[in-house]
Amino acid sequence: MIYRAMGLMSGSSLDGLDIVFTEFEVQGSKWSYRVICSDCYSYSNEWTEKLKNAPMLSAIDYMQLHSDYGHLLGQMVNRFINEYQLQYKVQLIASHGHTSFHSPSTKMTHQLGDGAAIAAETGINVVSDLRAMDVALGGQGAPIVPIGEKLLFTDYSYFLNIGGIANITAKTDPFVAFDICPANRVLNLLALQTGKAFDAGGEMARSGTVNETLLQQLNALHYYSQPYPKSLANEFGTGEVYPIIQQSGCSIADALATYTEHIAMQLKHAVEMIHLSSTEKQKLLVTGGGALNTFLIERMQYYLPSVEITVPGAELINYKEAIIMALIGVLRWREEKNVLSSVTGSVRSSVGGAIWMGQV
Repeated sequence: MIYRAMGLMSGSSLDGLDIVFTEFEVQGSKWSYRVICSDCYSYSNEWTEKLKNAPMLSAIDYMQLHSDYGHLLGQMVNRFINEYQLQYKVQLIASHGHTSFHSPSTKMTHQLGDGAAIAAETGINVVSDLRAMDVALGGQGAPIVPIGEKLLFTDYSYFLNIGGIANITAKTDPFVAFDICPANRVLNLLALQTGKAFDAGGEMARSGTVNETLLQQLNALHYYSQPYPKSLANEFGTGEVYPIIQQSGCSIADALATYTEHIAMQLKHAVEMIHLSSTEKQKLLVTGGGALNTFLIERMQYYLPSVEITVPGAELINYKEAIIMALIGVLRWREEKNVLSSVTGSVRSSVGGAIWMGQV
């Protein structure tokens, strides 16, 4: 059976909307995929501010933004379809949306981007609200990508995504996964103080010196001692971690060096928590924008000398999450489990996502 689906992903780094059009083939229980085309559409400054400030809105203004952003996503999809000549080729759209609230302890999560608005704009069937069912079942609602890692990528022991937040998946039985620590969200905030959107290749961090006092403060944060399953809201990086760095009095280069070291050390801590037992060589696949941070990869390899760290090609680095969102949408359409309880801690694995019929 072949499915042609589009995945939409907007991460906490607010760099834009990732769109990927993927062909999936399933034979028995074996899945394979082929990316047909992909792109990232940057947000305007206005939309970046709207998404960033969404948690501060009144209820009615928030719901209006939810609707407006859904229509924007639909318009971006239509642009993508026109630019890549995909008319009548897309069977399904799976939209992650943009997370504005995430409080699994109160069984609440919300991602902006009304699926009905996307379906209305595109005339294509849409799957949205991918995390809601798991959270309702008492799970963390995150990470949700392990189902795709399980079905599509069979050669690796670990999967690390370094976006606004760094998260890890381990190929244990059953799979486990959890958020490690804030990553690009904090690094980018520091780089912005020098007028740069990000620290390209980690070169500013490389020029700095680790501040041991700050490093100890960061490593002592309570989240890191908690057992998995666990997940982080964006506010942990911006509201708790970043102020600690600001109060340290470090130069930007030293702050970047220290936080890079913190991420690498927390990755080592995460791997040690998992205790993956295997006689085979352990291999770790790194994706997300942070995979392009050469200095960060070097520091991670320093702390994990026995693990083979693989940085793939640009397409998988940039679009792995969007590819898996598309797969999650296909699994929802097939009414098959697409969120793993072993990862999220929910009472059972679930079939997550709301379906909006763009065509009948």
